[in-house]
Amino acid sequence: MRIDVLSLFPGMFEGVFGDSILKKAYEKEAVTYNVINFRDYADNKHHQVDDYPYGGGAGMVLKPQPIFDAVDALKHEENSKPRVILMCPQGERYTQQKAEEFAKEKHLVFICGHYEGYDERIREHVVTDEISIGDYVLTGGELGAMVVIDSVVRLLPGVLGNEDSPVLDSFSSGLLEHPHYTRPADFRGMKVPQELISGNHRLIEEWREKESLRRTFERRPDLLESHTLSDKQKAWIEEWRKSK
Repeated sequence: MRIDVLSLFPGMFEGVFGDSILKKAYEKEAVTYNVINFRDYADNKHHQVDDYPYGGGAGMVLKPQPIFDAVDALKHEENSKPRVILMCPQGERYTQQKAEEFAKEKHLVFICGHYEGYDERIREHVVTDEISIGDYVLTGGELGAMVVIDSVVRLLPGVLGNEDSPVLDSFSSGLLEHPHYTRPADFRGMKVPQELISGNHRLIEEWREKESLRRTFERRPDLLESHTLSDKQKAWIEEWRKSK
């Protein structure tokens, strides 16, 4: 995968791309990163990328020309039709399912804005996806882009080492992940559930399934509205409801 990021503050990405899983993914040649200061594409001598909004109002608006030219250059360089992702609080709420969708692409371009907003022609003619990581406003799109990139890159084949890891993550199955335990089995009197140390794989899987469902029921019941439940799972939920 190739990931291009258009940002006025490219230095923000140095630590993110140079550490942990994102660095390992690059070293394994699963992904390449390219951060571009789109100010370099401004066609005026002062490299201005924003201007006052038509009709008046507070703040400044990103001009279309630098963004259009930067994305055109990337498409030509790679000879591709990338997904062009605009980080924006008005965008679609980001989910694990969207991360899995993006992970199937060969080329992603992220646009990180600042100021009051974007010229609407950027949305209409350049962007393929508008993404929001939550119902709040950040100073710019960079932090949101980092979140999305991290969630996508970890899904690429071979990046995590254990191919089951991303499949078993919270939200990938539609439910929250089950609790985890490690050694010692007894820590300060707090013991690991007997099922996990029983050696019985069927019992372990059933415990994990039940605890995943219980955690979702207690913390994110909204997720169950779109989840297909088995008769066994429905019985568990009914049992928990009666015990409340």
